[in-house]
Amino acid sequence: MTGTVSPHPVIVVGSGPTGLLLAGDLAAAGVPVTLVERRPRKISNLSRAFGVHARTLEQLDARDLADELIATGSTITGLRLFRRLSLDLGTLPSRFPFLLITPQYEVERLLERRARELGVEFRYESEVVGLRQDADGADLDVRGADGKVVTHRAAYVVGTDGHRSAVREALGLPFPGTSVIKSLILADVRLAERPDSVLTVNGAGNAFAMIASFGDGWYRVMGWNRDHEVPDDAPLDLDEVKEIARRALGTDYGMHDARWLSRFHSDERQVPRYRVGRVLLAGDAAHIHSPAGGQGMNTGLQDAANLGWKLAAVVQGRASDDFLDTYEAERHPVGKAVLRSSGGLVRLARAHQPAVRAVRALVSAVANIARPVRTKALAQISGIGYRYPAPRGAHRLVGTRIPDAVLESGRLYEALRGGRFVLIAPRALPEPYGNRAGREDLPAVERWAGESRTTVLVRPDGYVAWAAEDADTAAIEKGLTFRFA
Repeated sequence: MTGTVSPHPVIVVGSGPTGLLLAGDLAAAGVPVTLVERRPRKISNLSRAFGVHARTLEQLDARDLADELIATGSTITGLRLFRRLSLDLGTLPSRFPFLLITPQYEVERLLERRARELGVEFRYESEVVGLRQDADGADLDVRGADGKVVTHRAAYVVGTDGHRSAVREALGLPFPGTSVIKSLILADVRLAERPDSVLTVNGAGNAFAMIASFGDGWYRVMGWNRDHEVPDDAPLDLDEVKEIARRALGTDYGMHDARWLSRFHSDERQVPRYRVGRVLLAGDAAHIHSPAGGQGMNTGLQDAANLGWKLAAVVQGRASDDFLDTYEAERHPVGKAVLRSSGGLVRLARAHQPAVRAVRALVSAVANIARPVRTKALAQISGIGYRYPAPRGAHRLVGTRIPDAVLESGRLYEALRGGRFVLIAPRALPEPYGNRAGREDLPAVERWAGESRTTVLVRPDGYVAWAAEDADTAAIEKGLTFRFA
Protein backbone atom coordinates (compact mmCIF):
# COMPACT_ATOMS: atom_id res chain seq x y z
CA MET A 1 0.00 0.00 0.00
CA THR A 2 1.27 3.45 -0.91
CA GLY A 3 0.78 6.64 1.06
CA THR A 4 -2.32 8.77 1.31
CA VAL A 5 -3.11 11.23 -1.47
CA SER A 6 -5.74 13.99 -1.43
CA PRO A 7 -6.63 14.64 -5.05
CA HIS A 8 -9.96 16.40 -4.58
CA PRO A 9 -12.42 17.32 -1.81
CA VAL A 10 -15.07 14.91 -3.16
CA ILE A 11 -14.69 11.37 -4.48
CA VAL A 12 -17.62 9.79 -6.32
CA VAL A 13 -17.49 6.00 -6.63
CA GLY A 14 -19.28 4.57 -9.66
CA SER A 15 -19.60 6.00 -13.16
CA GLY A 16 -23.16 5.01 -13.98
CA PRO A 17 -25.74 7.70 -14.76
CA THR A 18 -26.11 8.78 -11.11
CA GLY A 19 -22.38 9.17 -10.50
CA LEU A 20 -21.80 10.95 -13.81
CA LEU A 21 -24.56 13.51 -13.19
CA LEU A 22 -23.40 14.13 -9.63
CA ALA A 23 -19.73 14.50 -10.57
CA GLY A 24 -20.64 16.86 -13.39
CA ASP A 25 -22.80 19.01 -11.14
CA LEU A 26 -20.03 19.30 -8.54
CA ALA A 27 -17.49 20.25 -11.18
CA ALA A 28 -19.90 22.78 -12.69
CA ALA A 29 -20.20 24.39 -9.25
CA GLY A 30 -16.42 24.69 -9.01
CA VAL A 31 -15.81 21.70 -6.73
CA PRO A 32 -12.87 19.50 -7.89
CA VAL A 33 -14.05 15.89 -7.97
CA THR A 34 -12.56 12.47 -8.65
CA LEU A 35 -14.73 9.71 -10.10
CA VAL A 36 -13.56 6.17 -9.27
CA GLU A 37 -14.81 3.30 -11.43
CA ARG A 38 -14.07 -0.41 -11.07
CA ARG A 39 -14.60 -1.18 -14.78
CA PRO A 40 -12.35 -0.21 -17.69
CA ARG A 41 -13.22 2.95 -19.59
CA LYS A 42 -15.99 1.81 -21.86
CA ILE A 43 -19.65 2.73 -21.91
CA SER A 44 -21.45 -0.58 -22.37
CA ASN A 45 -24.26 -0.81 -24.88
CA LEU A 46 -25.66 -3.69 -22.84
CA SER A 47 -27.55 -1.86 -20.10
CA ARG A 48 -30.93 -2.58 -18.56
CA ALA A 49 -32.53 0.87 -18.46
CA PHE A 50 -34.14 2.29 -21.57
CA GLY A 51 -36.81 4.79 -20.46
CA VAL A 52 -36.31 8.43 -19.46
CA HIS A 53 -39.26 10.08 -17.74
CA ALA A 54 -40.46 13.68 -17.79
CA ARG A 55 -38.88 14.79 -14.50
CA THR A 56 -35.49 13.41 -15.51
CA LEU A 57 -35.74 15.21 -18.85
CA GLU A 58 -36.48 18.42 -16.96
CA GLN A 59 -33.32 17.92 -14.91
CA LEU A 60 -31.34 17.27 -18.08
CA ASP A 61 -32.90 20.38 -19.63
CA ALA A 62 -31.44 22.38 -16.74
CA ARG A 63 -28.05 21.07 -17.92
CA ASP A 64 -28.71 21.71 -21.64
CA LEU A 65 -28.75 17.99 -22.45
CA ALA A 66 -32.43 17.10 -22.87
CA ASP A 67 -32.94 18.01 -26.51
CA GLU A 68 -29.77 16.18 -27.57
CA LEU A 69 -30.83 13.06 -25.67
CA ILE A 70 -34.34 13.14 -27.17
CA ALA A 71 -32.77 13.05 -30.63
CA THR A 72 -31.26 9.63 -29.80
CA GLY A 73 -34.56 7.83 -29.22
CA SER A 74 -38.30 7.70 -29.72
CA THR A 75 -41.11 9.10 -27.61
CA ILE A 76 -44.42 7.63 -26.55
CA THR A 77 -47.35 9.52 -25.08
CA GLY A 78 -49.45 6.63 -23.86
CA LEU A 79 -48.99 3.63 -21.57
CA ARG A 80 -51.35 0.69 -21.40
CA LEU A 81 -51.18 -1.63 -18.40
CA PHE A 82 -52.99 -4.93 -17.76
CA ARG A 83 -54.81 -4.47 -21.13
CA ARG A 84 -57.29 -2.23 -19.34
CA LEU A 85 -55.51 0.72 -17.72
CA SER A 86 -54.59 3.53 -20.10
CA LEU A 87 -52.36 6.42 -19.05
CA ASP A 88 -52.07 9.47 -21.28
CA LEU A 89 -48.60 10.96 -20.80
CA GLY A 90 -49.57 13.77 -23.14
CA THR A 91 -51.49 15.38 -20.29
CA LEU A 92 -48.40 15.81 -18.10
CA PRO A 93 -47.81 19.46 -17.10
CA SER A 94 -44.27 19.43 -18.42
CA ARG A 95 -42.28 20.52 -21.45
CA PHE A 96 -41.72 16.78 -21.91
CA PRO A 97 -45.17 15.14 -21.84
CA PHE A 98 -43.94 11.72 -22.92
CA LEU A 99 -41.67 8.80 -22.11
CA LEU A 100 -38.39 8.81 -24.02
CA ILE A 101 -37.27 5.36 -25.16
CA THR A 102 -33.49 5.43 -25.46
CA PRO A 103 -30.85 3.08 -24.08
CA GLN A 104 -29.01 3.92 -20.88
CA TYR A 105 -25.71 4.13 -22.72
CA GLU A 106 -26.94 7.24 -24.56
CA VAL A 107 -27.63 8.90 -21.19
CA GLU A 108 -24.19 7.89 -19.94
CA ARG A 109 -22.49 9.12 -23.11
CA LEU A 110 -23.87 12.64 -22.73
CA LEU A 111 -23.24 12.79 -18.99
CA GLU A 112 -19.67 11.52 -19.34
CA ARG A 113 -18.91 14.07 -22.04
CA ARG A 114 -20.26 16.85 -19.83
CA ALA A 115 -18.27 15.64 -16.81
CA ARG A 116 -15.05 15.51 -18.81
CA GLU A 117 -15.60 18.96 -20.28
CA LEU A 118 -16.09 20.31 -16.76
CA GLY A 119 -12.82 18.80 -15.54
CA VAL A 120 -13.89 15.70 -13.60
CA GLU A 121 -10.90 13.39 -13.04
CA PHE A 122 -11.72 9.78 -13.97
CA ARG A 123 -9.90 6.81 -12.46
CA TYR A 124 -10.92 3.58 -14.22
CA GLU A 125 -10.00 0.01 -13.24
CA SER A 126 -9.95 1.24 -9.64
CA GLU A 127 -11.68 -0.92 -7.06
CA VAL A 128 -12.65 0.27 -3.58
CA VAL A 129 -11.24 -2.16 -1.01
CA GLY A 130 -11.48 -0.13 2.19
CA LEU A 131 -13.12 2.91 3.76
CA ARG A 132 -12.58 4.77 7.01
CA GLN A 133 -13.76 8.17 8.17
CA ASP A 134 -13.29 10.67 10.96
CA ALA A 135 -14.68 14.08 11.85
CA ASP A 136 -12.73 15.83 9.09
CA GLY A 137 -12.99 13.48 6.13
CA ALA A 138 -12.83 9.97 4.73
CA ASP A 139 -10.01 7.67 3.58
CA LEU A 140 -10.78 5.47 0.60
CA ASP A 141 -8.49 2.55 -0.21
CA VAL A 142 -8.45 1.98 -3.96
CA ARG A 143 -6.72 -0.87 -5.79
CA GLY A 144 -5.65 0.01 -9.32
CA ALA A 145 -5.11 -2.14 -12.40
CA ASP A 146 -1.50 -2.71 -11.30
CA GLY A 147 -2.66 -4.29 -8.04
CA LYS A 148 -1.32 -1.48 -5.88
CA VAL A 149 -3.58 0.03 -3.23
CA VAL A 150 -3.62 3.81 -2.84
CA THR A 151 -5.45 5.61 -0.05
CA HIS A 152 -7.34 8.69 -1.19
CA ARG A 153 -8.31 11.33 1.34
CA ALA A 154 -11.41 13.43 0.68
CA ALA A 155 -13.78 15.64 2.64
CA TYR A 156 -16.74 13.57 1.35
CA VAL A 157 -17.27 10.28 -0.47
CA VAL A 158 -20.42 9.42 -2.39
CA GLY A 159 -21.20 5.83 -3.33
CA THR A 160 -23.08 5.56 -6.62
CA ASP A 161 -21.63 2.15 -7.34
CA GLY A 162 -24.78 0.11 -7.90
CA HIS A 163 -26.69 -2.57 -6.08
CA ARG A 164 -23.49 -4.41 -5.10
CA SER A 165 -22.04 -1.17 -3.72
CA ALA A 166 -18.59 -1.55 -2.18
CA VAL A 167 -19.11 1.77 -0.40
CA ARG A 168 -22.34 0.60 1.22
CA GLU A 169 -20.73 -2.67 2.28
CA ALA A 170 -17.73 -0.83 3.75
CA LEU A 171 -20.15 1.23 5.83
CA GLY A 172 -21.71 -1.99 7.13
CA LEU A 173 -25.20 -0.82 6.22
CA PRO A 174 -27.89 -3.45 5.67
CA PHE A 175 -29.80 -3.56 2.39
CA PRO A 176 -33.12 -5.06 3.45
CA GLY A 177 -35.75 -6.21 0.99
CA THR A 178 -36.92 -9.14 -1.07
CA SER A 179 -36.71 -10.64 -4.53
CA VAL A 180 -39.92 -9.92 -6.40
CA ILE A 181 -39.36 -11.67 -9.72
CA LYS A 182 -37.08 -14.62 -10.39
CA SER A 183 -35.56 -15.30 -13.78
CA LEU A 184 -36.36 -12.20 -15.79
CA ILE A 185 -34.77 -12.29 -19.22
CA LEU A 186 -33.31 -9.45 -21.25
CA ALA A 187 -32.22 -9.46 -24.85
CA ASP A 188 -31.21 -6.98 -27.52
CA VAL A 189 -32.33 -8.31 -30.89
CA ARG A 190 -33.24 -7.40 -34.42
CA LEU A 191 -36.76 -8.10 -35.70
CA ALA A 192 -37.98 -9.27 -39.07
CA GLU A 193 -41.38 -7.70 -38.40
CA ARG A 194 -41.77 -4.22 -36.95
CA PRO A 195 -44.22 -3.86 -34.02
CA ASP A 196 -47.03 -1.33 -34.35
CA SER A 197 -45.74 0.86 -31.52
CA VAL A 198 -42.44 1.95 -29.97
CA LEU A 199 -43.32 0.05 -26.78
CA THR A 200 -45.23 -3.23 -26.89
CA VAL A 201 -46.29 -4.76 -23.57
CA ASN A 202 -48.58 -7.65 -22.72
CA GLY A 203 -49.10 -10.61 -20.45
CA ALA A 204 -50.96 -13.81 -21.15
CA GLY A 205 -51.32 -16.81 -18.89
CA ASN A 206 -48.06 -17.27 -17.05
CA ALA A 207 -45.93 -15.19 -19.41
CA PHE A 208 -45.13 -11.49 -19.69
CA ALA A 209 -43.13 -9.69 -22.39
CA MET A 210 -42.19 -6.20 -23.44
CA ILE A 211 -40.46 -4.99 -26.60
CA ALA A 212 -39.03 -1.47 -26.90
CA SER A 213 -37.49 0.07 -30.01
CA PHE A 214 -34.16 1.85 -29.65
CA GLY A 215 -34.79 3.53 -33.00
CA ASP A 216 -31.59 2.20 -34.61
CA GLY A 217 -32.82 -1.22 -35.70
CA TRP A 218 -32.22 -2.83 -32.31
CA TYR A 219 -34.99 -3.79 -29.91
CA ARG A 220 -34.86 -4.46 -26.19
CA VAL A 221 -36.90 -7.47 -25.07
CA MET A 222 -37.75 -8.15 -21.45
CA GLY A 223 -39.79 -11.16 -20.41
CA TRP A 224 -40.74 -13.61 -17.72
CA ASN A 225 -42.20 -17.10 -17.68
CA ARG A 226 -43.72 -18.32 -14.44
CA ASP A 227 -43.37 -21.91 -15.63
CA HIS A 228 -39.62 -21.62 -16.08
CA GLU A 229 -38.01 -19.80 -13.15
CA VAL A 230 -34.33 -20.76 -12.97
CA PRO A 231 -31.17 -19.33 -11.38
CA ASP A 232 -29.52 -16.25 -12.89
CA ASP A 233 -26.59 -18.28 -14.19
CA ALA A 234 -28.77 -20.77 -16.08
CA PRO A 235 -28.08 -20.76 -19.83
CA LEU A 236 -30.29 -18.49 -21.94
CA ASP A 237 -30.69 -18.72 -25.69
CA LEU A 238 -32.74 -16.84 -28.26
CA ASP A 239 -35.23 -19.69 -28.57
CA GLU A 240 -36.33 -19.16 -24.96
CA VAL A 241 -36.75 -15.43 -25.56
CA LYS A 242 -38.84 -16.10 -28.65
CA GLU A 243 -41.02 -18.62 -26.80
CA ILE A 244 -41.80 -16.12 -24.03
CA ALA A 245 -42.66 -13.47 -26.62
CA ARG A 246 -44.99 -15.81 -28.49
CA ARG A 247 -46.78 -16.80 -25.27
CA ALA A 248 -47.22 -13.22 -24.07
CA LEU A 249 -47.55 -11.27 -27.33
CA GLY A 250 -48.78 -13.89 -29.76
CA THR A 251 -45.70 -13.47 -31.98
CA ASP A 252 -41.93 -13.22 -31.71
CA TYR A 253 -41.75 -10.70 -34.61
CA GLY A 254 -39.03 -12.81 -36.25
CA MET A 255 -36.36 -12.15 -33.63
CA HIS A 256 -32.79 -12.75 -34.81
CA ASP A 257 -29.15 -11.72 -34.34
CA ALA A 258 -29.24 -11.27 -30.55
CA ARG A 259 -26.23 -9.17 -29.48
CA TRP A 260 -26.95 -9.65 -25.79
CA LEU A 261 -28.80 -12.20 -23.67
CA SER A 262 -29.07 -11.94 -19.90
CA ARG A 263 -31.02 -13.50 -17.08
CA PHE A 264 -31.48 -11.76 -13.74
CA HIS A 265 -33.79 -11.50 -10.78
CA SER A 266 -35.53 -8.34 -9.61
CA ASP A 267 -35.14 -7.16 -6.02
CA GLU A 268 -36.82 -4.46 -3.97
CA ARG A 269 -34.35 -3.07 -1.44
CA GLN A 270 -33.58 0.20 0.28
CA VAL A 271 -30.79 1.14 2.63
CA PRO A 272 -32.07 2.62 5.95
CA ARG A 273 -29.74 5.63 5.76
CA TYR A 274 -28.48 7.63 2.81
CA ARG A 275 -25.80 9.35 4.87
CA VAL A 276 -23.29 8.11 7.42
CA GLY A 277 -21.03 10.95 8.47
CA ARG A 278 -18.84 11.97 5.56
CA VAL A 279 -20.16 9.24 3.28
CA LEU A 280 -23.38 9.35 1.25
CA LEU A 281 -25.19 6.89 -1.02
CA ALA A 282 -27.26 7.53 -4.14
CA GLY A 283 -28.91 5.60 -6.96
CA ASP A 284 -28.87 1.80 -6.94
CA ALA A 285 -26.38 1.82 -4.06
CA ALA A 286 -29.24 3.22 -1.93
CA HIS A 287 -32.32 1.63 -3.48
CA ILE A 288 -33.25 -0.88 -6.17
CA HIS A 289 -36.70 -1.42 -7.59
CA SER A 290 -38.60 -3.76 -9.84
CA PRO A 291 -38.41 -2.76 -13.52
CA ALA A 292 -42.12 -1.92 -13.60
CA GLY A 293 -42.60 1.71 -14.59
CA GLY A 294 -38.95 2.12 -15.58
CA GLN A 295 -38.19 4.26 -12.53
CA GLY A 296 -34.81 2.91 -11.34
CA MET A 297 -32.33 4.97 -13.36
CA ASN A 298 -34.62 7.99 -13.21
CA THR A 299 -34.82 7.91 -9.41
CA GLY A 300 -31.03 7.72 -9.17
CA LEU A 301 -30.54 10.69 -11.48
CA GLN A 302 -32.93 12.72 -9.38
CA ASP A 303 -31.00 11.70 -6.25
CA ALA A 304 -27.91 13.19 -7.87
CA ALA A 305 -29.72 16.38 -8.85
CA ASN A 306 -30.83 16.83 -5.23
CA LEU A 307 -27.43 16.11 -3.70
CA GLY A 308 -25.05 17.91 -6.05
CA TRP A 309 -25.83 21.54 -5.24
CA LYS A 310 -26.10 20.79 -1.53
CA LEU A 311 -22.73 19.06 -1.37
CA ALA A 312 -21.14 21.91 -3.36
CA ALA A 313 -22.56 24.47 -0.92
CA VAL A 314 -21.15 22.57 2.08
CA VAL A 315 -17.71 22.01 0.55
CA GLN A 316 -17.46 25.68 -0.40
CA GLY A 317 -18.49 26.86 3.07
CA ARG A 318 -21.83 28.36 2.04
CA ALA A 319 -23.77 25.87 4.17
CA SER A 320 -23.03 23.91 7.32
CA ASP A 321 -22.33 20.18 7.28
CA ASP A 322 -25.74 19.32 8.72
CA PHE A 323 -27.38 20.78 5.61
CA LEU A 324 -26.53 17.46 3.95
CA ASP A 325 -29.10 15.79 6.22
CA THR A 326 -31.79 17.33 4.01
CA TYR A 327 -30.66 15.03 1.19
CA GLU A 328 -31.73 11.94 3.09
CA ALA A 329 -34.83 13.66 4.50
CA GLU A 330 -36.02 14.51 0.99
CA ARG A 331 -34.89 11.57 -1.10
CA HIS A 332 -35.36 8.58 1.22
CA PRO A 333 -39.18 8.96 1.23
CA VAL A 334 -39.16 9.22 -2.57
CA GLY A 335 -37.14 6.03 -2.86
CA LYS A 336 -39.59 4.31 -0.54
CA ALA A 337 -42.57 5.55 -2.57
CA VAL A 338 -41.01 4.30 -5.82
CA LEU A 339 -40.43 0.94 -4.13
CA ARG A 340 -44.14 0.75 -3.29
CA SER A 341 -45.45 1.87 -6.67
CA SER A 342 -43.14 -0.24 -8.84
CA GLY A 343 -43.64 -3.23 -6.55
CA GLY A 344 -47.41 -2.81 -6.70
CA LEU A 345 -47.35 -2.74 -10.49
CA VAL A 346 -45.29 -5.89 -10.79
CA ARG A 347 -47.43 -7.79 -8.28
CA LEU A 348 -50.57 -6.88 -10.17
CA ALA A 349 -48.93 -7.81 -13.47
CA ARG A 350 -47.95 -11.24 -12.09
CA ALA A 351 -51.38 -11.93 -10.66
CA HIS A 352 -52.62 -15.44 -11.38
CA GLN A 353 -55.03 -16.08 -8.54
CA PRO A 354 -58.65 -15.17 -9.40
CA ALA A 355 -59.03 -12.86 -6.39
CA VAL A 356 -55.91 -10.86 -7.26
CA ARG A 357 -56.92 -10.64 -10.90
CA ALA A 358 -60.27 -9.28 -9.81
CA VAL A 359 -58.47 -6.60 -7.78
CA ARG A 360 -56.36 -5.76 -10.84
CA ALA A 361 -59.47 -5.38 -12.97
CA LEU A 362 -61.07 -3.17 -10.32
CA VAL A 363 -57.96 -0.98 -10.03
CA SER A 364 -57.84 -0.55 -13.80
CA ALA A 365 -61.55 0.27 -14.04
CA VAL A 366 -61.41 2.85 -11.26
CA ALA A 367 -58.28 4.47 -12.68
CA ASN A 368 -59.82 4.75 -16.14
CA ILE A 369 -62.92 6.42 -14.74
CA ALA A 370 -61.42 8.61 -12.02
CA ARG A 371 -59.21 11.39 -13.34
CA PRO A 372 -57.54 12.07 -9.93
CA VAL A 373 -56.38 8.45 -9.77
CA ARG A 374 -54.90 8.61 -13.28
CA THR A 375 -53.28 11.96 -12.53
CA LYS A 376 -51.63 10.64 -9.39
CA ALA A 377 -50.39 7.52 -11.17
CA LEU A 378 -48.91 9.61 -13.98
CA ALA A 379 -47.28 12.00 -11.53
CA GLN A 380 -45.61 9.16 -9.66
CA ILE A 381 -44.38 7.22 -12.68
CA SER A 382 -43.08 10.34 -14.44
CA GLY A 383 -41.49 11.71 -11.25
CA ILE A 384 -43.10 15.14 -11.49
CA GLY A 385 -45.54 14.53 -8.65
CA TYR A 386 -43.12 14.25 -5.74
CA ARG A 387 -42.67 17.15 -3.37
CA TYR A 388 -40.29 17.68 -0.49
CA PRO A 389 -41.19 18.52 3.13
CA ALA A 390 -41.65 22.21 3.85
CA PRO A 391 -41.12 24.09 7.13
CA ARG A 392 -44.21 24.70 9.22
CA GLY A 393 -46.07 27.81 8.06
CA ALA A 394 -44.26 27.94 4.70
CA HIS A 395 -45.95 29.09 1.50
CA ARG A 396 -47.94 26.32 -0.23
CA LEU A 397 -45.42 26.21 -3.09
CA VAL A 398 -42.37 25.47 -0.92
CA GLY A 399 -41.00 22.00 -1.59
CA THR A 400 -42.89 21.56 -4.86
CA ARG A 401 -41.35 20.97 -8.25
CA ILE A 402 -41.81 24.03 -10.38
CA PRO A 403 -42.53 23.35 -14.04
CA ASP A 404 -40.80 25.24 -16.78
CA ALA A 405 -42.08 28.81 -16.89
CA VAL A 406 -41.90 31.63 -19.41
CA LEU A 407 -39.83 34.51 -18.06
CA GLU A 408 -39.04 37.88 -19.58
CA SER A 409 -35.59 36.64 -20.57
CA GLY A 410 -36.56 33.11 -21.69
CA ARG A 411 -37.42 29.82 -19.95
CA LEU A 412 -36.89 28.98 -16.29
CA TYR A 413 -34.93 25.80 -16.97
CA GLU A 414 -32.60 27.75 -19.23
CA ALA A 415 -32.00 30.13 -16.32
CA LEU A 416 -31.24 27.12 -14.07
CA ARG A 417 -28.40 26.04 -16.35
CA GLY A 418 -25.99 28.16 -14.36
CA GLY A 419 -26.47 25.85 -11.37
CA ARG A 420 -27.59 28.77 -9.20
CA PHE A 421 -30.77 29.64 -7.38
CA VAL A 422 -33.18 31.71 -9.46
CA LEU A 423 -35.30 34.43 -7.85
CA ILE A 424 -38.40 35.10 -9.94
CA ALA A 425 -40.15 38.35 -9.04
CA PRO A 426 -43.21 40.13 -10.41
CA ARG A 427 -41.35 43.43 -10.74
CA ALA A 428 -37.87 44.94 -10.85
CA LEU A 429 -35.87 44.65 -7.65
CA PRO A 430 -33.39 47.12 -6.15
CA GLU A 431 -29.67 46.38 -5.86
CA PRO A 432 -28.07 43.97 -5.35
CA TYR A 433 -30.84 41.70 -6.67
CA GLY A 434 -31.45 43.67 -9.82
CA ASN A 435 -27.81 43.44 -10.93
CA ARG A 436 -27.27 40.33 -13.07
CA ALA A 437 -23.52 40.83 -12.85
CA GLY A 438 -23.68 40.92 -9.07
CA ARG A 439 -22.18 38.55 -6.55
CA GLU A 440 -22.12 34.86 -7.42
CA ASP A 441 -23.50 33.92 -4.00
CA LEU A 442 -26.76 35.72 -4.81
CA PRO A 443 -29.47 34.06 -6.90
CA ALA A 444 -29.96 34.93 -10.53
CA VAL A 445 -32.88 37.35 -10.85
CA GLU A 446 -35.70 36.90 -13.35
CA ARG A 447 -39.16 38.36 -13.85
CA TRP A 448 -42.40 36.63 -14.75
CA ALA A 449 -43.46 37.22 -18.34
CA GLY A 450 -47.10 37.54 -17.30
CA GLU A 451 -49.02 38.91 -14.35
CA SER A 452 -48.10 37.37 -11.03
CA ARG A 453 -47.92 38.63 -7.46
CA THR A 454 -45.84 35.69 -6.27
CA THR A 455 -42.11 35.93 -5.70
CA VAL A 456 -40.45 32.52 -5.91
CA LEU A 457 -36.94 31.36 -5.04
CA VAL A 458 -36.16 28.27 -7.13
CA ARG A 459 -33.45 25.83 -6.06
CA PRO A 460 -30.85 24.62 -8.59
CA ASP A 461 -32.76 21.31 -8.83
CA GLY A 462 -36.01 23.01 -9.80
CA TYR A 463 -37.89 22.89 -6.49
CA VAL A 464 -39.25 25.90 -4.63
CA ALA A 465 -37.08 26.96 -1.67
CA TRP A 466 -39.19 29.95 -0.65
CA ALA A 467 -42.19 31.88 -1.95
CA ALA A 468 -44.34 34.83 -0.87
CA GLU A 469 -47.12 37.03 -2.16
CA ASP A 470 -46.46 40.76 -2.65
CA ALA A 471 -42.96 40.42 -1.17
CA ASP A 472 -40.93 43.55 -0.53
CA THR A 473 -37.14 43.74 -0.26
CA ALA A 474 -37.17 42.97 3.46
CA ALA A 475 -39.27 39.86 2.89
CA ILE A 476 -36.92 38.71 0.12
CA GLU A 477 -33.90 39.21 2.39
CA LYS A 478 -35.56 36.99 4.96
CA GLY A 479 -36.61 34.47 2.32
CA LEU A 480 -33.09 34.05 1.04
CA THR A 481 -32.12 32.45 4.35
CA PHE A 482 -34.17 29.42 3.25
CA ARG A 483 -31.55 28.53 0.67
CA PHE A 484 -29.40 26.56 3.06
CA ALA A 485 -31.73 26.00 5.98
